[in-house]
Amino acid sequence: MAVDGDSPPHYNDDCSTSPFRKSPWSSHESTHLYASAVEDTNNVTPNVLMGSLVREEGHIYSLAASGDLLYTGSHSKNIRVWRNQKEFSGFKSNSGLVKTIVIAGEKIFTGHQDGKIRVWKIANKNSGVHKRVGTLPAFKDYLISSMKPSSYVEVNSNRKAVWLKHIDAISCLSLNEDKTLLYSASWDKTFKVWRVLDSKCLESVQSHDDAVNSIAAGFDGLVFTGSADGTVKIWSRELQEKGTKHIFSQTLLKQECAVTALALDLVATMVYCGSSDGVVNFWEGDNHLFHGGALRGHKLAVLCLVTAGNLVISGSADMGITVWKRSGGEHFCLSMLDGHAGPVKCLAIERDPDESIPGQERWILYSGSLDKSVKMWRISERAPPMTQWRQQSYSSSNTKHLPATLPANPAFSSQGGVGQIKE
Repeated sequence: MAVDGDSPPHYNDDCSTSPFRKSPWSSHESTHLYASAVEDTNNVTPNVLMGSLVREEGHIYSLAASGDLLYTGSHSKNIRVWRNQKEFSGFKSNSGLVKTIVIAGEKIFTGHQDGKIRVWKIANKNSGVHKRVGTLPAFKDYLISSMKPSSYVEVNSNRKAVWLKHIDAISCLSLNEDKTLLYSASWDKTFKVWRVLDSKCLESVQSHDDAVNSIAAGFDGLVFTGSADGTVKIWSRELQEKGTKHIFSQTLLKQECAVTALALDLVATMVYCGSSDGVVNFWEGDNHLFHGGALRGHKLAVLCLVTAGNLVISGSADMGITVWKRSGGEHFCLSMLDGHAGPVKCLAIERDPDESIPGQERWILYSGSLDKSVKMWRISERAPPMTQWRQQSYSSSNTKHLPATLPANPAFSSQGGVGQIKE
């Protein structure tokens, strides 16, 4: 069984609202709330909540940011496109809630609960119109394969299926470094490899004993998979004349609790892994990965991870977001971002286009939640760390738990009218 926080029992879905209805986005510049913090840190902007977007048609399951565009996928099968915090466009799939979104040049790939991957492109004459240009696998490819007995593989004791089609929900999509290969992970215990150029399925790998919750294509031709079976595995990619061959390399982690999220820092060659116990483990190393430590900033499952610059950000079922900063071989907690009223299911990050002070390394962080909202945060690597943990860092020799009660900081809260959530 997959563990990724998909179906909390205390939220009610409302799919009656049109996906193209104007959204009640409220953008709040927090100058008055954080004026003292800015003054005290020599013009270094603290991490602040900029605004909140309330989705009326369902929980937010997926986000993807590209330049000035933000794509959001929800439980109601809708994908919205936002530009400058305003609704810009939208499109809807026929079935299957939108669990993951990735962007490869002019193509947008969406992975769905129904096991299908849909391909979209922006219309040439109207940038606000997105057209579906295909489904993976293509019907023609599937039909040809279904006629060959050799194309069938055993998926359980009583059933066989064509190898190039997922038979359960798509949990995650990932692109390799040059965006020529698309990887799809599924609850059917496999991951598949697709060629972006022509949408051909090149390979299917039976990778785990339970649902594959996350996949990340990384450095040196390596692919990392995380599963509900509690393992993180490394696969080595070999390019062949007619496709690819992924060979099992090693098991990076084996534990009792489910692996729920993966993220890579390609520059620093680091691997981050979030689990259902709320812990983020990390590995580092150029030629050989070694375990660097464990970051303990959540009380419930880690559901999503992203990296940017020297930062790694984790979102959790405890409704919080933790921003960690890497300095040398250590990590310390830069800030806790509070404001969601439901589990934080997805994160996306882009460099801040309005970075006014050179050297701040500012980013725009988007967080999607099962409270049906998307929040927009401005974060900086030079933001002042939380005073409670100013002297506390986490390295390979320090994996102690954080305090049971995470300290609250009004600078990271949506209280006082900033980004109020609409039920």
